[in-house]
Amino acid sequence: MSGNPCYGFPDGPQLARKPLARPDRAARTLLRPSDRLAVPAQRTGNPGSGSNFRKRSIVMNPVMNQPLMTRQDLVQAAVRLLEPLTDCLTPAHARMIVGEGSAHYSEDVAGMEGWSRALWALVPMLIGKCPEAEPFWALWKDGLIHGTDPDHPEYWGDLFDYDQRMVEMAVIGVGLSLAPERFWQELEEDQRQNLFRWLNQINVYDMPKNNWRFFRILVNIGFWKVGCPVDENRLKEDLDMMESHYVGDGWYFDYPTKRDYYTIWGFHFYSLVYCAVMDREDPERCARMKERARLMAPRFACWFDREGRALPYGRSLTYRFCQSSFWAAMALADVDCEAVRWGQMKHLLLSNLRWWLNMPIFDRGGCLTVGYGYPNLCAAEGYNAPGSPYWGLKTFFALAVPENHPFWQAEEEPWAAPRVFLDEQVRLLLTRDRENRQVVAYTAGNHAWEHMHEDEKYEKFAYSTHFAFSVTKESTTLAKGAYDSMLAVRRRGKDLWHARSGCEDFHLTERDVRFTWSPMEGVRIESVILPLDSWHLRMHVIHSELPLELAEGAFSVRKDWAGIRPCDRIASERIQDQEKAAAHGACGSSAIFALKGYTRGEVVHTEPNTNLIWPRCVLPMLLGEADPGETVLLCAVFSDPEDRMPENIPESVRAAAAALEKQILGGKHA
Repeated sequence: MSGNPCYGFPDGPQLARKPLARPDRAARTLLRPSDRLAVPAQRTGNPGSGSNFRKRSIVMNPVMNQPLMTRQDLVQAAVRLLEPLTDCLTPAHARMIVGEGSAHYSEDVAGMEGWSRALWALVPMLIGKCPEAEPFWALWKDGLIHGTDPDHPEYWGDLFDYDQRMVEMAVIGVGLSLAPERFWQELEEDQRQNLFRWLNQINVYDMPKNNWRFFRILVNIGFWKVGCPVDENRLKEDLDMMESHYVGDGWYFDYPTKRDYYTIWGFHFYSLVYCAVMDREDPERCARMKERARLMAPRFACWFDREGRALPYGRSLTYRFCQSSFWAAMALADVDCEAVRWGQMKHLLLSNLRWWLNMPIFDRGGCLTVGYGYPNLCAAEGYNAPGSPYWGLKTFFALAVPENHPFWQAEEEPWAAPRVFLDEQVRLLLTRDRENRQVVAYTAGNHAWEHMHEDEKYEKFAYSTHFAFSVTKESTTLAKGAYDSMLAVRRRGKDLWHARSGCEDFHLTERDVRFTWSPMEGVRIESVILPLDSWHLRMHVIHSELPLELAEGAFSVRKDWAGIRPCDRIASERIQDQEKAAAHGACGSSAIFALKGYTRGEVVHTEPNTNLIWPRCVLPMLLGEADPGETVLLCAVFSDPEDRMPENIPESVRAAAAALEKQILGGKHA
């Protein structure tokens, strides 16, 4: 993906990361000057002018252009990701201060979180006997010793109910289970007792009834492996609770009202770690866990396109390449799968990493940032501290298995994905174009309210691996709302726009998605979405007690300053009596065509940093109004990862629209 103008670094100068004041900086391991990227020239002045060049500073990507084809390539990528972190360790190495910003827990806890999350790469390197891990382990072992010593200034502290530090204990439990010679046998007796006492707090305090229970499971099986007392009642309670969260077809739920990546990088990842540790001691449970993972494999593979991009959907997307950690866990637990062979798992993991590690997701010190396709706090969660993105290092658990494992011996092989796949458990209708250039998912029925921007993360009409989606900054204007792949409504003349937030009922089939929803009191909408390759139809029957303004969005597209037709210059277009709004350029094409009920098209310049992939975007929209009573809207939406803007709606799409209208309305509004 290197060199793709759609996924380059953000426009404009990048500010250097503020140096952290801490002693003994010279002792840290730093990236060599030769590892820094060459700085390209940046065009300034008018778009397309070809003049007024100036040099710019740029974020540093320590792993850009790494081949990532072999196990040793992955080792080198891990080293390059860990190396900048050594400069972020506190003097006793028990915390890692990556940058500024905060989360709902204290900065002291956030420092411990950052320290622990680096272990998700270091632990598999130790398990896999990678000699490159040794200099890092020397530092992190110091931190483990000092952080669990109640008499040391960098002690991690005592826990309380629902404590974030419970989350960070999990990887230490994995280290005890799978690398006891490093996490236990290398410690002195008093250090072992300190480690046990600190970790055992997880058995004392309450925690949520969700994927967190696996953190306690992993700590307790770690105790079992090194001969420490195990809270068997807690262990049984937690394992039984995780069993109760299984709903079928490979899917678990984290919250009852939604399905998302937490099934993948939570329930399945930790289940497979459990299998790697407890296969002999708990064979029946492990057999169930492995079979569920086999069921999940072909379903989850449908979330990836040919570039390795996975579907941006749901919360916690700042964990980025944790998307492919499932495939690493399959290798760790040695779970072969007929539906997704070893070479296909390898391709899904490595292609996802190759795509991510060429994205501008690092700061100038080479550290990961909070965001998705670029540094961006707008879409972050309240539990995202500066070190949180290193949760993505779980994907490096592929290093825990040796070179002679079938995962590494197999040649990479693309997975033959179906064009259309309905996954009823996750409430997604997944489609892809003929060339597999993007996956588009249509959804209804997932609803959440616990965290930030969950309407945008779960309730858009469509989600794309290429175009991603946008989050709302404010509901006062369409630009601030960035309502891509949504229908927004407001009372005529009033300020706030409202989009989908929950469904009264919903139904998904392999053909279409149907749902009924109420964006505001006095308004009820029946909607149908019908996918048609690079197109999809949307039909809404609005029942309103109020006069309304309406705005329907296609996908957002990056503002393309360098193209022949930069998106900043594109205005609404009208074709005879059919209105549309369109934006196209080097980063793709997005258009929305009115078939019934809209009054005009408009290309909205959305607020910066609302889209997850591109910091500056435009959004083609159709606008309209509705009087009290019943109003029918029908539109055709087009998207393509390349500059392939159609002149008109194809006849096949028009025919499908006519058939849909007839089916829904029975001809009474024709």
